[in-house]
Amino acid sequence: MTRQTYNVLMIAPTSFFLDYGCHVRIAEEAWILEKLGNKVTIVTYYIGGDLDGVAIERTRPIPWRHDYEVGCSRHKLVFDALLSIKSLQVALRQKPDVIHAHLHEGALIGYVLGKLLGTPLVFDFQGSMTGEMTDHHFLNPDGALYRPVRWVEQVIDHLPPAIITSSRHAADLLRNDFHCNSDNIHIVPDCVNTDTFRPDAFAEEERISLKAHLGIPPERKVVAYLGLLAEYQGTPLLVQAAAQLVKTRPDVHFLIMGFPGEQGYRAYAHSLGLADHVTFTGKIPYQLAPRYLALGDVAVSTKISATEGSGKLLNYMALAQPTVAFDTPVSREYLDDWGVYAEPGNAASLAEALSSILADEERAATLGVRLRQRAIERYSWEQAGRQIMRIYDSLCLGGKRRR
Repeated sequence: MTRQTYNVLMIAPTSFFLDYGCHVRIAEEAWILEKLGNKVTIVTYYIGGDLDGVAIERTRPIPWRHDYEVGCSRHKLVFDALLSIKSLQVALRQKPDVIHAHLHEGALIGYVLGKLLGTPLVFDFQGSMTGEMTDHHFLNPDGALYRPVRWVEQVIDHLPPAIITSSRHAADLLRNDFHCNSDNIHIVPDCVNTDTFRPDAFAEEERISLKAHLGIPPERKVVAYLGLLAEYQGTPLLVQAAAQLVKTRPDVHFLIMGFPGEQGYRAYAHSLGLADHVTFTGKIPYQLAPRYLALGDVAVSTKISATEGSGKLLNYMALAQPTVAFDTPVSREYLDDWGVYAEPGNAASLAEALSSILADEERAATLGVRLRQRAIERYSWEQAGRQIMRIYDSLCLGGKRRR
């Protein structure tokens, strides 16, 4: 039996592609859907990198904003207006079978397009809109705007006939907090390419050379972090934990990879006496992430947001790295019994957790092996792609299909 394939219009209201979280999910979904025979076109803002093998359509620029911003911004209202126009133009030209919209703004645009064209909508939910705006200090939970914005979010959550979430925690949030129909919610977790992120991909000589290039003393144990640098990502807490740990473990070095604001965090780390024990690399291209992460003896995630996923954990897992994370539902969902957990928001607890696993190499190795096996068995993009296509099938039964 020949599998049905689809012409998919993806709406990504962000400066795609940048080398971080939700962009990686969008890219990997597009790649696996293309691999499975579908045609994917991503409509996005005018700034961002291109992807091999995926068509990208971009909005027109706005004259007063020539850079990108991570997170919330008042300029997004204009970006999204332009994205609506561009999405309509592309949809009229390509006549998609499915609209696959990321983030709440994308879902709203996709809903209107779907109604105009009679095209089913899939909403790729990557966290609460009001939760993200609160995390970024763009919205005050005690302010007058919070309730109206929360109402808008709930309205959007009820528009699509199918919602994809990246975790059980997100699905529970939609059901319990926003009262969405359970039948419309499908859990498609963030996944990882375990052939690319693998512990034996780089020779020891390569690791030694890269370590020297970064100025990390060869005898040091490395704690690796890769992701956005921000308060809601727990970056200040990571720096504080590093300052506490190196007092008792001067043989430890922190490799903190990501953006934005790395200069400010570097200055903060130096003010705490970490100048010789921390390296900030800035942005690391996604294709180089396995090579840099492979330097870590221990990996760490300090995300404290209660509503977003944490795809970086999967990269750590695939590399068989023992992983320390704050004890949140999403961390537990990915790492299960094989993670090392710290009290959320507590730098001292984080330092203690890191110290405990660094001191027990046998346990660290066992946890790393278990985590990689878990990544292979449960978090394959091939499985995720087929699951997404089954969702497309359920929406398009009786409708126009393309082979």
